[in-house]
Amino acid sequence: MTAPTRGRESVERLLGLARARQSAYLRDLEQLVSIDSGSYNAAGVNKVADWIEHRLETIGFDVERVRFPPTPDGHQHGDALVARQRGALPETAGGRRIVLAGHMDTVFDDGTAAARPFRVDGSTAHGPGVSDDKGGLLAGIVALEILGELGFEGFAELVLLATPDEEIGSPASRSLIERTAQAMHHGLGLECARENGDLVIARKGVADFRLTVTGRAAHAGIEPERGANAALAAAHLTVALQALNGHWDDVTVNVGVVRAGTRPNIVCPQAELHVEVRAATTADIQRVTRAIQEAADHPGVPGVTVRVEQLDLCPPMEDTPASRRMFEHACRAARAAGIDLGAAATGGVGDANLIAGTGIPVLDGLGPVGGADHTPQEWLDITSVPQRIALLADLIASLGDIGTD
Repeated sequence: MTAPTRGRESVERLLGLARARQSAYLRDLEQLVSIDSGSYNAAGVNKVADWIEHRLETIGFDVERVRFPPTPDGHQHGDALVARQRGALPETAGGRRIVLAGHMDTVFDDGTAAARPFRVDGSTAHGPGVSDDKGGLLAGIVALEILGELGFEGFAELVLLATPDEEIGSPASRSLIERTAQAMHHGLGLECARENGDLVIARKGVADFRLTVTGRAAHAGIEPERGANAALAAAHLTVALQALNGHWDDVTVNVGVVRAGTRPNIVCPQAELHVEVRAATTADIQRVTRAIQEAADHPGVPGVTVRVEQLDLCPPMEDTPASRRMFEHACRAARAAGIDLGAAATGGVGDANLIAGTGIPVLDGLGPVGGADHTPQEWLDITSVPQRIALLADLIASLGDIGTD
């Protein structure tokens, strides 16, 4: 078949197939959660990768395993997986290329899986990574399996991208994510849904800056007038940069680190500020960047200079008309499955930001409902699993053919 029939009948069929896999899903989730796969545990991440690679190859995906070179300090990241399946609908006939993205790493230390093992409490599952992101990654795999069972081929290409380092900002996999996304038409993020069931339509971008303040040393008791106090300039800058909060909607500026001076009897010759900016749009990040430079050009202390460096930029996942159209596809499937969906914006970042930064529309939060990420209380609502798998499968089907857009 090239595509399932649209509407309630097709979603109910997908929902029935997802419900039939509920027990197997929980057994598989227990296996994944029982693997310690913190971002700095390459061996653990690779055990998760082994499991996913085998599962995807079983359903006909061609899996490329990407190994990254060690970092300058000798750290080895885990591998990434890029799994591809060609469809029967070429791009010239309206077929679309869709990337599903999830991550295999967690924030937890080695030993956490044994100390806090997977468990089910009524309708809730607990364990390290159960929501962020093993529950969502597994839901994506099951949705692809169901579509394969139905013989769905109404797309140009489906890609599942599993990364090893999302929880530390994707330093190794960023270029791979961006290269993969550039060839796609749609991006689907497998992070779990918000606690109230909302999908994620937007994520703020993050820019990190370092401001190096250079003054002039002098004896603080004998000739302080010969000095130029970098610590005083840093204080002025801190006040000025914090005052940028409230100037633009959905923009936050935080001076998180201030370092200055070595001895109390020396007029401080050097200071350093580390500043984080979060904003919903690239335009706002650019506005704040200009405002930071303007403040640095006028440090308020004669004889002091300030150098501004942008250390990193994670682009925003913006709320766009194209992503809204994707959300409408999801809402139609959700209504047929008896779910009311909302669209949430969040300040947290993830691999979906990097995909969106390449210019393709992205919808995130397509895993089951979960919460308390990064804490011992992390949970997943197992009653939401069949509905969210069915919703995801229907969304893939509806996006695979441009004729439905």
